[in-house]
Amino acid sequence: MATKAVTDASFAADVLGSDKPVLVDFWADWCGPCKMIAPALEEISEELADKVSIVKMDIMENTGVPGEIGVQSIPLMVLFKDGKPVAQKLGAAPKSQLKGWLESVL
Repeated sequence: MATKAVTDASFAADVLGSDKPVLVDFWADWCGPCKMIAPALEEISEELADKVSIVKMDIMENTGVPGEIGVQSIPLMVLFKDGKPVAQKLGAAPKSQLKGWLESVL
């Protein structure tokens, strides 16, 4: 399953209400490292589709949730389980590191 865009309006249903863990990638169009990791996250989303959903939130179009969570730097990936943030990773990394980190916190 490819990554899906979430908004301030859909966050509660898509992330907090999900029955499986959700990794939220907070990003912006002007962020080079965000664009670098996007293809890796798409691949990881396919490979781990049975274990986790990966969604993206554009912090320029959606300011409510990033403000509440305290997003100050991007790319920031936050893993939510049962509606609560349980792990986060800041910055770009190769696909192998991103996937390894995600699998270790699932």
